[in-house]
Amino acid sequence: MFEKITKNIKGDKYIWVIVLILSLFSLLAVYSSTGTLAYKYRAGNTEYYLIKQVLIIGGGLVLMYLTHLINYKYFSRISQILYYLSIILLVLTLFFGTDINEAKRWITLPGVNLTFQTSDLAKFALIMYLARMLSKKQDMVRSFSEGFWPTIFPVFIICGLIAPEDLSSALVLFSTSVLVMFVGRIHIAYIGGLIALSVITIGLFITLLFTLPEESMPGRMTTWKARIVSFMNTDGEEPYQLVQSKIAIAKGGFIPNGPGNSTQRNFLPHPYSDFIYAIIIEEYSFFGGVFVVFLYLAFLIRSGLIVRKSPKAFGALLAFGLALSLTIQAMINMGVAVGLLPVTGLTLPLVSMGGSSTIFVSLAFGIILSVSRDIEQLELGIDESEMSLEDLIMGSEEIEQE
Repeated sequence: MFEKITKNIKGDKYIWVIVLILSLFSLLAVYSSTGTLAYKYRAGNTEYYLIKQVLIIGGGLVLMYLTHLINYKYFSRISQILYYLSIILLVLTLFFGTDINEAKRWITLPGVNLTFQTSDLAKFALIMYLARMLSKKQDMVRSFSEGFWPTIFPVFIICGLIAPEDLSSALVLFSTSVLVMFVGRIHIAYIGGLIALSVITIGLFITLLFTLPEESMPGRMTTWKARIVSFMNTDGEEPYQLVQSKIAIAKGGFIPNGPGNSTQRNFLPHPYSDFIYAIIIEEYSFFGGVFVVFLYLAFLIRSGLIVRKSPKAFGALLAFGLALSLTIQAMINMGVAVGLLPVTGLTLPLVSMGGSSTIFVSLAFGIILSVSRDIEQLELGIDESEMSLEDLIMGSEEIEQE
């Protein structure tokens, strides 16, 4: 059984290796950084969160494997369903979401009492939906009414629904979508105008933040203002979490302290999610941190090769959009940890402890590998439409011999 599964692992082998290494980093770093959490909520049972993360990562790998066996063309139709489902769930979250850390980003699933971050699904669905729209409108991408507007309108809807409770995710998703549109050959004049309008809008919004009295600010506007002030005020006191993150990085130095030897995990807020990169540097030194950056960049480069080889616009845009989304999120998370960017709350894909986020990251990796597998099939001259379900799941001796 195991041999048949390993033989049937297709797609870019380098991406599979990157996934496994990041998963290993995740298990080690999460186990090391959840000690305080275990003593606070699990009576000192430090293995609880390790076992939980093993199950999540293991489930994610299985999901990734099964997803990469599916012909990526099916995700074109699936993207429509997920896009409209995302809108419904985001609206429900705004009005009935579970408040965690002073933000309504989660829906509690009835019966099982598990929280689900709806923006994770929305980000995943929008990139897929954009790839579908752009691939179908390649003959109309120069038109504003038939190419640009029908493509950017879904982006406005999803980002607009995410922004009130998770502005950083909305901005990152919007930026990623614009890059996907650029690669999808949307007229450069429309892209330029959109960027100019975005800059003006952000400028006006920041002006509004510093004009309105704090007591009259609705929603999370006071939090956004505080983050901007703390990031821009170089003479003032840095945020507590950033100070502790820098201490962790400084303790990392150039000689690894080894797994489990972090001391800042006891002081750093959310060391298992938002600031897990600082824990990695503290335990595995500067070189460990550089290696993690290299892994994400290598993943983006390998995904770029998939895009270049893909014969279909949908496959190319799908792989590029998902890879770019994951890489940008990773770079922002690491930039926050080292103090280059303001605190955002974005996690490190496939490394930070998580539930729904890991599921959708695994799906994204699986779809990228599905596009890569399709390219391999075409190079071997295999018609996947003639393969049986057993061939797809378990592998085929005839295919292997060929």
